[in-house]
Parts: sequence; structure tokens; C-alpha cells
Amino acid sequence: MNRRNISRTLLRLFFYSLVIGLALSALNISPESLLGGIGGTVESIFLVVVDAVEWAVPFVLIGAVVVLPIWLVFAGLRFIRRR
Repeated sequence: MNRRNISRTLLRLFFYSLVIGLALSALNISPESLLGGIGGTVESIFLVVVDAVEWAVPFVLIGAVVVLPIWLVFAGLRFIRRR
């Protein structure tokens, strides 16, 4: 990255931060209230991801029982044709 791109990026970040800061200030949202909720937000996101993985894994395993053997047959046929 050259110096001009870095300067442009920093200027854009400054401008966007200013606009968002003004909008949040107009809505009476303080930095303390935003940062105070981050811990709970991270935990809730983690729980959603864990729930999604727990839901998806059984379906992936069932599908893999069918898909992997078919894929292995086709991969073997491609390998034999290349020789």
C-alpha cells in the first residue's frame, strides 16, 4: 500500500467516524453505553454460533454418509482417466 492510499483511507475513516459519532450523539447514545454492552454482545454472538453448529453438525454428518462415497467414486474415475 502506498502512502496516498493510506492517507485516503485514514481520511475516510475519520470522516465516517465523525458522521457516525454525530448521528449517535443526536440519538443520545454515549461511548460508555456502547462499550458496556460489548461483553454481552460477544457472548450472545458466541451462543448463536454454538447453537447453529450444534444444529448443523448432525445434518452434515448424514449428508456426508451419502456425498463422500459418491465423490470418492468420481474422483477415482477422474484419476484413472488421467493415467
